[in-house]
Amino acid sequence: MTYSRVMIAKNPNFVAELTLNRPDQLNALDSPMAEELYAALMELDADPQVRVVLLKGAGKAFCAGIDVNELAGKSALEYREWIERMERPLVAVSRMKKPVIAQVHGVAAANGMGIAAAADLVIAADNARMGLTAINVGLNCVGPVIPVARCVGRKKALELLLYGNLIPASEALELGLVNKLVPKDELDAQARQWAAELAKKSPVAVQIAKSAFYNSEDMGYAQQFAYMNEAFARLCSTDDAKEGVRAFFEKRQPVWNEK
Repeated sequence: MTYSRVMIAKNPNFVAELTLNRPDQLNALDSPMAEELYAALMELDADPQVRVVLLKGAGKAFCAGIDVNELAGKSALEYREWIERMERPLVAVSRMKKPVIAQVHGVAAANGMGIAAAADLVIAADNARMGLTAINVGLNCVGPVIPVARCVGRKKALELLLYGNLIPASEALELGLVNKLVPKDELDAQARQWAAELAKKSPVAVQIAKSAFYNSEDMGYAQQFAYMNEAFARLCSTDDAKEGVRAFFEKRQPVWNEK
């Protein structure tokens, strides 16, 4: 597929950089961009030369949310189809085999905050800000609040949803929305380094860990253990698990064959 609103760069270390590319609009999502973002995520998930996806934004911001220029003149059914298209990438991340790291700078607002919260991991510049801001223009972020709530809990999620304030990166870190904060001028380098470090792990182990985590998230406590134990047993039977243990005892770097 040819992309105009996102860019893909594949690195030799099995990391792919996926960049939201509407910098003049602060990477606000319009329908073509949402469709391209979803297609790019699916393409990278299927690519055997990609183990980790680093998702970032061009220009001054990560993503300012949905492009409100598309709001006017729709029926209720058309609005439903439109918002589902906008939120499809958020749902897709949890279903991907490969981990997605969001690299956040500037502002991540409304659906932009939702994208960051839906990512598996987040590294952010220390001056970044995040918020579910749609309430301030008479709308709301009832879609993006879903992944946000899974990070911060019910009460804080409702506060973010109802007040629409932008919170600083330091608070986002405390709330569990961000894994790592780095100086803004080091964000690119440290994000690439962090993604490359993850890409060195066994792809089979990483992918089974991610899928098991999401699939078991809403299960009962005992059921989660049963499901996770089955996932671990499947992993132990793989060639990569055997290679990893051999390499540990032989004091060498493992060579993964993804089987």
